[in-house]
Amino acid sequence: MTEQAPTQHNLGNLAINPGRLWDDIMETAAFGATAKGGICRLTLSEEDREVRDWFKARAESLGCRVTVDNMGNMFARMEGSRTDIPPIAMGSHLDTQPTGGKFDGVLGVLSALEVLRTLREAGYETYAPIEAINFTNEEGSRFAPALIASGVFGGVFDRAYAVAQKDRSGVTFGDALDTIGYRGPERCGDHPLSAYFELHIEQGPILERENCDIGIVTGAQGVRWFDATIIGQDAHTGATPMTMRKNALVGTARMIDAIDQIAKRHPPHAVGTVGSIESKPNSRNVVPGETFFTIDLRHPDHATLETMEVEIRTAWDATLRDLDLSGTLTRIWEQPPVAFDKGCLDAIRRATARTPFTRRDIVSGAGHDAVYVSRVAPSAMIFAPCKDGISHNEAEFSSLDQCGKAAQVLLLSVLEYDRQLAAAE
Repeated sequence: MTEQAPTQHNLGNLAINPGRLWDDIMETAAFGATAKGGICRLTLSEEDREVRDWFKARAESLGCRVTVDNMGNMFARMEGSRTDIPPIAMGSHLDTQPTGGKFDGVLGVLSALEVLRTLREAGYETYAPIEAINFTNEEGSRFAPALIASGVFGGVFDRAYAVAQKDRSGVTFGDALDTIGYRGPERCGDHPLSAYFELHIEQGPILERENCDIGIVTGAQGVRWFDATIIGQDAHTGATPMTMRKNALVGTARMIDAIDQIAKRHPPHAVGTVGSIESKPNSRNVVPGETFFTIDLRHPDHATLETMEVEIRTAWDATLRDLDLSGTLTRIWEQPPVAFDKGCLDAIRRATARTPFTRRDIVSGAGHDAVYVSRVAPSAMIFAPCKDGISHNEAEFSSLDQCGKAAQVLLLSVLEYDRQLAAAE
């Protein structure tokens, strides 16, 4: 249990219900459940609609007003004593990877819901309104780039650009949004916030390795995504000599190795990944004439990230020249390194200080909605440990105890920030 807080609000007596939070996590895992115990809940799919309906119903049962903007972002609002100031928000996302786990994003949304439930049950009235948010398409696994709805919210992307993005089958984001009935009337971005707190699993091994309960996320590293297409020539595998081939897949293989080596040249933080490949015509006895693949580069330093991109483009030019291939390499998304708000971080630190939980500062290796929300509102993040640092995987796991501790810190952080707002009046 938390210690008695040295304020008139007696915050130490407020505690979330970890078992109830866990039950919600397990219940929502049924929407898109996979045979291996994970979730396939791609954004704006029927499974996404089902979990959105569930979230809306649970929030409304608490007396919250649920609104939706025209990017499908959902806001569940519990009023405070002051209805004329922007809410303090918590949130994350409910969409998953094709072979995702039960906790990535989900923990943040359901912990926010549990905070609202705890406040309602305690009869605790905050100074500011409090909101739980579900952002659309954080993962970017169906519609690239990732974080596209929080990006529109934060003024990074134009909405017309966002809704025109297509999945690999040609369906646009806008059409998919209409299909599940979650295009709301509110203009995305016309929703001011006093602050935003996002709880998430770490998606890395540091907290577990150090036996640390809570990560206080001071910022996020930069990310660049690229789409790459290599054009060679389809040819018969038996009749075309090796010296006369224009094998696009060989070019892709060389680039995969080059990207791996480039990332290893910039330790310890650099990472480079090719995560998706398509080969055409994808026939056993045809030399591949065209490939498409993706590149994901990350580093917390902007200059190093720039250097990595230059090195990849140099390797690209050399590969196409050496193999007599052509192609296009297009950067489709850039997220610069981000430092989170000092006031929000101070609130998290004061909150964790009222608990017996161990904690450390940490930088996020992954992108999160908080990165773009931070452009329009003070923002920060809280990390919970996850087993073996595994995420974007059906084996992803964070224990009931770990989830409960992080959700308790979320509750206390929001109330601490609310106290600060009231004191500044």
